[in-house]
Amino acid sequence: MKRNALIILAFGAAISLPASAAAPPFDTAAKVAFMIDLSSGAVLYQKNADVRMPPASMAKMMTSHIALNLLEKGDLKQNQMCTVRPETWQKWHGPAAGSTMFLSPGEQVSVDNLLKGIVTLSGNDASVVLAECIAGTEEAFAALMNEEAKRLGMTNSNFGNSNGWPDEGVTYTSARDLAKLAEATIESTPDLYKRYYELQNFTWGKTLGSGQAITQANRNPILGRIQGADGLKTGHTEEAGYGFTGSAVQNGRRIIMVVAGLSSFNQRIEESVKFMDWGFRAWKAQPLFKAGEKVADAQVQLGGEDTVGLVAPRDLAVTVPAGLVSGKIKVKVAYDGPIKAPFKKGQAVAQLIVQSGDTPPQVMPLVADRDVGEAGFFGRIWAGLASLFA
Repeated sequence: MKRNALIILAFGAAISLPASAAAPPFDTAAKVAFMIDLSSGAVLYQKNADVRMPPASMAKMMTSHIALNLLEKGDLKQNQMCTVRPETWQKWHGPAAGSTMFLSPGEQVSVDNLLKGIVTLSGNDASVVLAECIAGTEEAFAALMNEEAKRLGMTNSNFGNSNGWPDEGVTYTSARDLAKLAEATIESTPDLYKRYYELQNFTWGKTLGSGQAITQANRNPILGRIQGADGLKTGHTEEAGYGFTGSAVQNGRRIIMVVAGLSSFNQRIEESVKFMDWGFRAWKAQPLFKAGEKVADAQVQLGGEDTVGLVAPRDLAVTVPAGLVSGKIKVKVAYDGPIKAPFKKGQAVAQLIVQSGDTPPQVMPLVADRDVGEAGFFGRIWAGLASLFA
């Protein structure tokens, strides 16, 4: 067999599923919209999903994502103090500076509180202060944002600042890219994601004159309106209109949605709630494989073993339109193989591809069921000889 070829194993599904599954109809006033079911990898809806657009404050998702990853790795501490530079305060305070955390010049603020100010309050000032605290300058932090965007495969994104403020087109993204970013945050830092994105409100700063504490509500339009809603971020500028990237989980299904280009605050609420509600009501999850269940075997190249079992890393299900009659679906396993050793148990080494009717293929990871080390000296010689005569 040719090395590093894409190997596809096709087999009939031993489960009754919809044979002809047309996507349930949906329409939205949003100029841009995208929805994906992370449980199955199914794209449920897309409208101008790859069109480049200004993200407005949804760009702050990347600022938070980088900070949460640094916290997860221990390279940043929640109690680390950051200084509000007078120059930064001067630029990012007052009505013309947009959403604010109401920071003060020279103030010392913890990373923990800055993240709350970014996620809950959408503070432009908080975003820049945290960016400067992490990278020294906002420009240096923007370079980190672009490196991470490239790593995540956000091919239609570029960041010129940490808060999404209009910058003559330097900062742009797409709905699909924002969904990738949301998925990366949720999956790479799940505990920190919940800590910061589920906050209903946050109190920081004091009013002039009376000195009363300022409490602001989370701007998330589906929080408290959709069961299981727990993130993510709104955005609004005159250039971008009103947008939102959101996520919710119900009965093991996690959905990420993106809408953008809406005309008003209230329309954003209405369209976001309607969109997420449709994602859960119009679609259902049909179980395929339990976590740890073996799906297939894969050949191994230059390993201590010739094959490895491919298992489900979690409960895997296919997402199908609700209320359809049962039939058969096509299930394939694909991997770049033979899979080159070494690799570890639980490492993603293959994909499960599910096709049902005329809906797009759903792609889910499969992982190795055990560690496989490199072949010994004689094993590698034998493998080399075998490839010559193959």
